[in-house]
Amino acid sequence: MAARNPYRGLPSVDRVLADERVRALSAEYSGDTVVTLVREELDAVREAIAGGGAAPPLEAIVAAVGRRARSALAPSLRPTINATGVIIHTNLGRAPLSDEALAAMAEAARGYSNLEFDLEAGERGSRHVHLEEQLRRLTGAEAAFAVNNNASAVLLALSALAARREVVISRGQLVEIGGGFRIPDVMAQSDAFLAEIGTTNRTYLRDYEEAITEHTAALMRVHASNFKVVGFTASVSIQELAQLARERRLYLIDDLGSGCLLDTARFGLPPEPTPQESLAAGADLVLFSGDKLLGGPQAGIIAGRREVVERLRRHPLARAVRIDKVSIAGLAATLNHYLKDEAAEKVPVWRMIAAPVDGLARRARRWARAAGRGATVVDGRSMVGGGSLPEEGLPTKLLALPATPERPAEALARRLRAHDPPVVARIERDTVLLDPRTVHPREDRVVVEALRAALGESNGS
Repeated sequence: MAARNPYRGLPSVDRVLADERVRALSAEYSGDTVVTLVREELDAVREAIAGGGAAPPLEAIVAAVGRRARSALAPSLRPTINATGVIIHTNLGRAPLSDEALAAMAEAARGYSNLEFDLEAGERGSRHVHLEEQLRRLTGAEAAFAVNNNASAVLLALSALAARREVVISRGQLVEIGGGFRIPDVMAQSDAFLAEIGTTNRTYLRDYEEAITEHTAALMRVHASNFKVVGFTASVSIQELAQLARERRLYLIDDLGSGCLLDTARFGLPPEPTPQESLAAGADLVLFSGDKLLGGPQAGIIAGRREVVERLRRHPLARAVRIDKVSIAGLAATLNHYLKDEAAEKVPVWRMIAAPVDGLARRARRWARAAGRGATVVDGRSMVGGGSLPEEGLPTKLLALPATPERPAEALARRLRAHDPPVVARIERDTVLLDPRTVHPREDRVVVEALRAALGESNGS
């Protein structure tokens, strides 16, 4: 007797489409999309049968099509609760924005704007005018504008000022800032030639002096913001570099990375170089991010001497890396917080940095009560993150959930991430830790719900 065809019980595309539950999907999705989802599910079933499985009933196929629709067409970018204690978490979207910045961005996105239109003259204008006055006032620069991120700012600066010429930089500043982004690679893309000097831990002024040739276009300093070399070290100050650059008629480019506009000593943190200090010391150009310590949307800010900034503005690459209208609106609103001297209260990054420990302790205790037996509140350290102040932490209070044989730490952290919205914690010494510093108080209810759900699952397993 011939073997029964395992595919015989598989329904046709039309049969699945005729099911009322699949037809109901057409209220949310286009007809073509629903057909594609059905075909994808039937293809997956055929593969399973080829691997030795049995044809599922129509009921199971219809349910799978519904799950496929919800999963495949749901946004992959999801709001996430950051309970890691890393304030500027580069993997979780960097700096959260102020309410004013969000409102400004929504307003800009909602309709038309004078992005590149001069309302007084009635003719084409420049998008760069919308940020320049604020940036000039805050940094002391003669001119300034923004591009789409700081890597673009570095690439544009080197392309405009040093293409096919040399840029002198200390070996100790040839950093990788994550995601494989390396300063030497960016320099290569700009067509500038790298002249490395000094050693990883010690570089002297004479190293710069001896490296300068007729082919040199610029000296460059890159703030090593995401690591720190300690012990037997030596470096050259920005003031010394500025004087040397003036004497040799070279550009001095200062890449500050995270870009801090406030005095970090106010918050109990060690000094972080600021654009205003660098420009006052004589740098021709400073470059820094908009979405790290500044606390705004993604942007790369370029500020400095007018003649130098204008060279960058006129370069063809400037159009390829230009900032969009929504980011301009959000960045302008963020810069206003600094001009009004309200950044510590309004910019979420600084509000989190300044959060008092006693308030964090109260919130952690509430979480612990919700978590139940085994949960404790312990001392810990929050990190600034975003490649800023790599060795420095802020004292905080943490909810600690030690692993048990029935509840491994990795499994509990995974359950928290599976919540909607996901809650991302950190694991240290086989203990799941949640830091309230990086969780907005309005999100506490969600954290409590996620804890109860995750711990309930683990206790019941």
